[in-house]
Amino acid sequence: MTDLAFGGASIDGGLYTSVTGFAQQMPHFLNVLVSYWTDLGLGVFALLMLAGWWRARQRLGGSSRRRLDPGALRHPAPVAMAMALAVPVIVVLAYVANDVVKSFFHEQRPCQTLHVVTVEPCPGLGDWSFPSNHSAIAASAAVALLLLDRRLGALAVPAALLMGASRVWVGAHYPHDVAVGLVVGVLVAALLMPLARRAAPLVERVRETPLRPLVAAR
Repeated sequence: MTDLAFGGASIDGGLYTSVTGFAQQMPHFLNVLVSYWTDLGLGVFALLMLAGWWRARQRLGGSSRRRLDPGALRHPAPVAMAMALAVPVIVVLAYVANDVVKSFFHEQRPCQTLHVVTVEPCPGLGDWSFPSNHSAIAASAAVALLLLDRRLGALAVPAALLMGASRVWVGAHYPHDVAVGLVVGVLVAALLMPLARRAAPLVERVRETPLRPLVAAR
């Protein structure tokens, strides 16, 4: 039971064509910006993950005595580091989970089915649309970062929503592809991120080894 093909156009094809049609009426520079975001925006989440690790590392190393913002104070330092290290792992697991779901539902890309003009070239046949990998990755990163650090989460959550919206704007996905991808990402991060707290004792042990620079500033 690995080929549950269905027509996404019957779900929200009308909304999809409205969005892609609206995009065609927008200034060229705006569509260029959206294309850059949808193609390269996941790199922003990588930078936010790096920032989360760096902030946790500074705290655990005790390298700064300055007053930390409320987001940084959300967890004890070893717990924060354990969670920071878990974020990229959780993102990978969210991608895998989403790809498993995708393997059960062979939905052609909407631009292949509805033959509309899109901002970006239409992916080829067999590059399944449901659910959106970009959305799952962005959502898992956003929720994991929010649970780690409110300040980083405040940047990541709207960025994830913009990533999802951009996938419809450029014509790569139906809205329901994006919605389900976001749900998959949120669920994976929400379920797994609390488990990362249990690795705090391991972080403490690593701090006493030659791998200390990985978890503490000094």
